[in-house]
Amino acid sequence: MFFRNITLFRFSAAVSRDLSRLDDALPDHRLRPVGPMELSTRGFVSPLGRNDDALTHSVGLCTMVTVGSEDKLLSSSVVNDELAARIQKIVDDEGRRVSGRERKRIKDDVLDELLPRAFVMASRVRAYADKANGWMVVDTSSRKAAEDVLSQVREGLGSFPAMPLAPEESPRILMTNWLASGDLPAGLALGDEIELRDPATASGAIARCRRQDLDTDEVREHLRTGKQVFRLGLVFDDRISFVLDESLVLRRVRFTDVVLDEQDDSHESAAAEADANFALLSLEYQRLLAKLAEWFRLPRPE
Repeated sequence: MFFRNITLFRFSAAVSRDLSRLDDALPDHRLRPVGPMELSTRGFVSPLGRNDDALTHSVGLCTMVTVGSEDKLLSSSVVNDELAARIQKIVDDEGRRVSGRERKRIKDDVLDELLPRAFVMASRVRAYADKANGWMVVDTSSRKAAEDVLSQVREGLGSFPAMPLAPEESPRILMTNWLASGDLPAGLALGDEIELRDPATASGAIARCRRQDLDTDEVREHLRTGKQVFRLGLVFDDRISFVLDESLVLRRVRFTDVVLDEQDDSHESAAAEADANFALLSLEYQRLLAKLAEWFRLPRPE
């Protein structure tokens, strides 16, 4: 249930009201098995697992959805090798060159033959909408995967104008200042991971540290040579650790033992456990995201 990575979007109060239609809209967009001649399919699956039919899971004003996908594993190298073999056979048997149009037809034939035999890879991406505060929280560090989730919600609702974050404070500059001064916002502490780069050139020097004390002269020396912080390990209120990057994607998000020790393990059912975990997750993230909005000045769309 807990998210490992977080990509964020924001939406307005008007959009929050429209999200009440999710329960009725999503059944028509349920994931279906990929067909013999298809490369992939996308659709919604239950956030509660394969044995549940519900396509949403709500606690309070937070609603979770899961976008599933089925993709055929057919690499371009396999297709190109088979295509090259068939073209070479024509050259050897008939002693002529293959035209561009014929090459395309042969490639289509190769795809038609190989697609039905290709393996299928299934994947899932979870997300939840915090309707009270206007956050779409997607469990991925991939912008493309996160946008795919938004596209599926838009397809289901007809419209879902969630926006990428637009910080008024530069994350790179603010994180660099935190590290240089040691003056972090209240409740925030340095973690043990960092990536610093020379922003002057695309191929500039890069320094990465993991499992490293960041409050040292050795680390700050990189700042004195002109590098800036592109990723920074942080701990919020001794409850959540994460690595924040310059695009405000949160990676390797983990609850600390302080939070895990507060969990109640005596649940009456799997549904009760799922409710409790989602309530814990959404409450803890709500506090963190409110602070992110404050530190980096992330306005909610109107």
